[in-house]
Amino acid sequence: MMLNRLRGFLYLIAILLSTTGLAPVAQADAMSSANTAVQSPESIMQEFAGDTEVSDARKIETERKHQILFLMGISLLVLLFLTGTMGIAMVAFDKDVFVPHMILAGLSLTLASVHAATSIAWFWPY
Repeated sequence: MMLNRLRGFLYLIAILLSTTGLAPVAQADAMSSANTAVQSPESIMQEFAGDTEVSDARKIETERKHQILFLMGISLLVLLFLTGTMGIAMVAFDKDVFVPHMILAGLSLTLASVHAATSIAWFWPY
């Protein structure tokens, strides 16, 4: 019974994290597909040879970058809290939750790496 409740809880967390992470991606895909136009090869090469400024269609505002990183940070804190809770449950209460603990630890590590790489790529020289 406890394992079924835990499994349901993990499914709920996975659904929440996946929908939180996919919302900006779905919006960006919709915007990019709507703004896509067929260009000649010469105009594409001129864009590469020209200035290094990002086009308006691909530019992300600083406020939006902060929002994305904030959502990633909140998700990371939730994953870290759940990982710690599973670890405490194993040690203190002798629960058999090793596999969910390791899955949450892997997700935490992955999200932490993505969060760090994204923040460095967007805000490196400040």
